[in-house]
Amino acid sequence: MTDKLTGVFGDVDQKALDQIKVVLEDDRAIEGALMADHHLGYSMPIGGVVAYEGAISPSGVGFDIACGNKAVRTNAKVADLGDLKPWLRQIQKNVAFGIGRKNATPVDHELFDSPVWGELGEPGKELKEKAQAQLGTVGSGNHYVDLLRDEDDTLWIACHFGSRGLGHTLATWFLAVSQGGSLGDRVPEREEPSVLDIGTAGGDLYVEAMKLAGEYAYAGRDYVIDQVRSLLGQPEVDFEVHCHHNFAWHEDGRWVVRKGATPLTLEPAFIGGSMGDFSVVVRGVPDKGWDGYVYGVQDIGALESAPHGAGRVMSRTAAAGKLRKMWYCNSRSCNFKPERSLGNKPPYEGGKCPQCGLPLRKGRMRDASTAAVDWDWTRAELDARGIVVLGSGADEAPEVYKDLRTVLAAHSNIDILHLLSPVGVVMAGSNDFDPYAD
Repeated sequence: MTDKLTGVFGDVDQKALDQIKVVLEDDRAIEGALMADHHLGYSMPIGGVVAYEGAISPSGVGFDIACGNKAVRTNAKVADLGDLKPWLRQIQKNVAFGIGRKNATPVDHELFDSPVWGELGEPGKELKEKAQAQLGTVGSGNHYVDLLRDEDDTLWIACHFGSRGLGHTLATWFLAVSQGGSLGDRVPEREEPSVLDIGTAGGDLYVEAMKLAGEYAYAGRDYVIDQVRSLLGQPEVDFEVHCHHNFAWHEDGRWVVRKGATPLTLEPAFIGGSMGDFSVVVRGVPDKGWDGYVYGVQDIGALESAPHGAGRVMSRTAAAGKLRKMWYCNSRSCNFKPERSLGNKPPYEGGKCPQCGLPLRKGRMRDASTAAVDWDWTRAELDARGIVVLGSGADEAPEVYKDLRTVLAAHSNIDILHLLSPVGVVMAGSNDFDPYAD
């Protein structure tokens, strides 16, 4: 089994290493690798790559099927925007971030005419309706819209998210199928990898459903980038890069499953850093023969893959605090600190916020008193560096991620084409808990 692991890059996370070794115990898993941003995940590590012969793994692809990035280079300069906050406020107001959000402007797309919806049977009807309502929503977690600048102060727009509730539901269904259940069923999550044989009804339908989720994620990211361009005055685009990093690809007769890993070819791909770090546009380093002929990307045991980001070094709970029932103000413009309630009554007279007067709400929130990250300090530090952040929270602070330079340096097969520095970041609020976040 150990011989199947062709490469482990960067600082080794023992838990992730042990996890991918379990995945490779399956006879159908023939090769595996860990990218330098690897860390423990559900059933398969984030940053893991596994090639299967005659099979595919729904748990390997994961719940956020087709999570990925799109980035575009515009003909505008960052300096031309002036004060970024009003622009970012418009993005925050108009782009659908957060839990359970529906797109206020439903999107019609040809993917909804796919015969795969019918192949999903009766459960597919309700799923299609949910997917139609959510197309073009970003969600929460580590999903974002970024404004970035390159070496020439040129404005880039980037976004990161996947197939939302569609992908999460499909993953849930096919995990049930792998355990002998049917579409629409739910089964308890288990650490044991789920694998479906190609050539069986379940395996072949999963492939088609996964591809449909991939089309959906592409369409959603296209919509959001176009929406942001419109909000910024419709700057022209002269270059774009668009890629998944939670997906399975049929390569050289095998199904290569990547969870939090970027396919590395001679075409450009995008790798995002934390909100305080740069992102990069990359491609694979060519493997040239003695006569100059290019045979593909240099083989370093990475299964033609690269990291998908910087990789977490701190859990959300450690960074942002434990989840507790808290009284909070729902106004984005109010800086009232949530307070833990020992009873069912709000801590202030009339149940109103003492700062802005709006009614307080009660919900599960992060208790900052138990957090390792001082989000107010971090946000001020980012602002001093010229990085404006709207939304987000301690669980996505730069210090919870590895340094992207260190991660990329562990991969000699990566050629960096562009360094993109963040100037504006918009995310859901830290307490917008999203069942479809990765």
